[in-house]
Amino acid sequence: MIAPGFAGVESQLWLWLVAMIRPGAAFIAAPIFGAPAVPVQIRLILSLAVGMAALNSVTVTLPVAGVVSFAGIALVGGEVVCGLMLGFTLQIAYAAAYIGGETIAAAMGLGFANMMDPQSGASTPVVGQFLSILATFMMLSLDGHLLLVQFVVDSYRALPPGGGLMPNSAVHDLVWFGGSMFGAGLTIALPVAFSLIMVQVVMAMLARSAPSLNLFSVGLPATLSAGLILLSIAAPVMADAIGDAISSGLDMTQTLAGGR
Repeated sequence: MIAPGFAGVESQLWLWLVAMIRPGAAFIAAPIFGAPAVPVQIRLILSLAVGMAALNSVTVTLPVAGVVSFAGIALVGGEVVCGLMLGFTLQIAYAAAYIGGETIAAAMGLGFANMMDPQSGASTPVVGQFLSILATFMMLSLDGHLLLVQFVVDSYRALPPGGGLMPNSAVHDLVWFGGSMFGAGLTIALPVAFSLIMVQVVMAMLARSAPSLNLFSVGLPATLSAGLILLSIAAPVMADAIGDAISSGLDMTQTLAGGR
């Protein structure tokens, strides 16, 4: 028998469990928080802390039949979808650096040189790994990790648990935002990739004018050298472009957190 002083403990624990679903889903999909190097225990603790803070701004009413019911499953599913959309929006903006890095690596001839990315756990070109680290620094410098937590907490006021899913317009805007981030990734790679294409055109002209020239022994070192030099020159410009992409992702996340 539960003591009278602990009569409301079970209901409070269920409230905390429901409140931590949305932050947990957002942290799984978001960059930095969702990296395989981050222990699951840390994510659970952060989700519980954010969920408990969010309960102060909204009143959560659990279904009468309990969480293990049709209404409870719908409540949990809505929380998962909302959290994934918030985290995935920022992940799309973060992926612009990957697109730029893969484009530059293909133009440099480094598409075969892959490394394990600690952020996604997948194999990515070395240039993509460099831009991924740069994007991580830019996101931390913009306080993107703190803003994500703030947006998740703010979303409880606009979209309380059990109050409905995000509107269809939000899904439409998210799809268009993904297309714009694809263009942003190509913009990040444009200064270096376009110059490398010009280098390859020059090497092709040399190969036509001097057929005895071994293009593989001369063209690949020239392309690699030009790519490294261009990366060192264009790094500040690419950092600004990556910062703009992450800022756009934060703005889109804030819009979704407002239920718009």
